[in-house]
Amino acid sequence: MPTGSVPNSGTEAATRVADVLLSFMNGSEALGVSEISRRLGLSKAVVHRILSSLASRGLVTLDGGSRTYRLGPAAAALGARALAGLELRRVALPVLRRLQRETGETTTLSELVGTARVYLDQVPSLKEIKMTVEVGRPFPLHAGASSKAILAFAPPELREQVLAGPLEALTPLTPTDRAELEAEISRIREAGTAVSRGERQRGAGSVAAPVIGVDGYAVGSISVCGPVDRFGEETVERMRPLVRDAAREISGVLGGEISRNGGRNQV
Repeated sequence: MPTGSVPNSGTEAATRVADVLLSFMNGSEALGVSEISRRLGLSKAVVHRILSSLASRGLVTLDGGSRTYRLGPAAAALGARALAGLELRRVALPVLRRLQRETGETTTLSELVGTARVYLDQVPSLKEIKMTVEVGRPFPLHAGASSKAILAFAPPELREQVLAGPLEALTPLTPTDRAELEAEISRIREAGTAVSRGERQRGAGSVAAPVIGVDGYAVGSISVCGPVDRFGEETVERMRPLVRDAAREISGVLGGEISRNGGRNQV
């Protein structure tokens, strides 16, 4: 078999799977094997195999009575994830700009992705010496204020998965002891904000708060960050309510918690 034939075969198979999924975007919500086969010009056997595979992953579900398929919970989750990332950035940007003006430091937006988080956006400080972040790069959830703010308000199963896994030391100040990290998570939940001084990056200080989604759990976080020598106790205490209120504002627009009195995660 020629070397190039495997990638071509794989590409063709992936295209067929994508086409079957995309067929649910047009027409009725429920589709049968025969209808999809006719639309795409594929054999019924191929369509059936693809649908069976998609069903095993929750991307489609089979109605046993009508023998038709419709999009499943995993497809809904994928769509919600895509929309959340776009909506989160759009909603957060004006708030980040205002927070940057209020604090004079760089402000950032992070999104929860799997068991990590990535920076979606930032508004850099206008000061000569400032901190900037790398947008799009994943970071672990146990190190740094933005990560810990998410971890503290994450679903219990995700929090347990992170706490039970390896807690890698990114700097000498990274929390790597589970008991100590659990105690800090409790304090973060009580305060509604997380603080870091050199945990993820040497010489960097930050104050962060979670952005809560409609399910009552963190979908991301916002932070104020800069050189650690500008993040003394007095400055941190001044920043806490500013960051917390900004995160609540974003959460409210997204449909998450707005006040301390409602919801699963109260911040």
